[in-house]
Amino acid sequence: MKKEFKIGSRMVGENQPCFCVAEMSGNHLKDYDRAVEIIHAAKEAGADAVKLQTYTADSLSVNSDKECFVNHGGLWDGMTEYQLYQEASTPWEWQPKLKEIAEGLGMDCFSSPFDFAAVDFMKECNMPAYKIASYEINDIPLIRRAAGTHRPIILATGVAHVEDIERALDVCREEGNDEVMLLKCVSAYPTPYEEINLKMIPTLAKTYDCPVGLSDHSMGSVVPVAAAALGIKMVEKHLTLRRSDGGPDGAFSMEPEEFKEMVTNIRIVEKALGVPEYKLTEKQEKERHGSRSLFVVKDIKAGEKLTPDNVRSIRPHEGLHTMYYEEVLGKTIVCDVEMGTPLTWEMIR
Repeated sequence: MKKEFKIGSRMVGENQPCFCVAEMSGNHLKDYDRAVEIIHAAKEAGADAVKLQTYTADSLSVNSDKECFVNHGGLWDGMTEYQLYQEASTPWEWQPKLKEIAEGLGMDCFSSPFDFAAVDFMKECNMPAYKIASYEINDIPLIRRAAGTHRPIILATGVAHVEDIERALDVCREEGNDEVMLLKCVSAYPTPYEEINLKMIPTLAKTYDCPVGLSDHSMGSVVPVAAAALGIKMVEKHLTLRRSDGGPDGAFSMEPEEFKEMVTNIRIVEKALGVPEYKLTEKQEKERHGSRSLFVVKDIKAGEKLTPDNVRSIRPHEGLHTMYYEEVLGKTIVCDVEMGTPLTWEMIR
């Protein structure tokens, strides 16, 4: 798999900054103007891209109230799958317009398809990437269709067994698509912190030799900022205008100020990460002048010997290295030396 590739106007991957994605999901509350407002809020918060979801209730489920289709517990308790997806879906006719607005603001816009029609629709809209949601990681025909477009594939692993990940990657390779990113994810809404397991991020990157990101449903920005220190190349967080506005995903979504704080802190972490080899920066080399060295700390006449009373290790770094301290003790000074003079080999016999 490629270590770097392009999504829309941006390079993502190994040597690139974290790709910060605002997931709109159902937070538009079926109001087009609100959807537009969320896109503007995403831009103000520092998002690199906005992500949509392309499905209908019929493409995800059937209109049935049989027990297996009813949610029990959690945010969607009592709702059938069909009811949930009816409420949360983004009208397809909005999506080309929303993409145009996002791009006009300098962001990219892509989506998650949930059936063949959605894959084809996204291609017609010229969306730059396909994000396969966690629950679709085992939908091999869907992944094959998306991979066959030869646009980048982003695979969420929220409910994936190892064999699901390997099978999905194999399908992408079979279709000649080597532009794939895996997302560490937990499909729990909101996600308890103890279930997130961020230590898996470097494991995924090493095991599958591809860029790894984070699709996070926990509250706040601590988790994605910590993940930035582990090298994620993408973060996806749900964005709403106000959690109090409700909606299927509102309770675990970020508000714009929180998203902005997350992006700011991720950028700080990226600056602080630096390089893996041990090497002083230019500023550190300059500051090294303040470290210790050997100085004459009492006036000494020529012919006198160096003792612990007249030579010491002090700041700054102007004299002999302190590792020579024991070696110079007892040596004779060949010239008069004032207190405060850095000790040099030329002064010593």
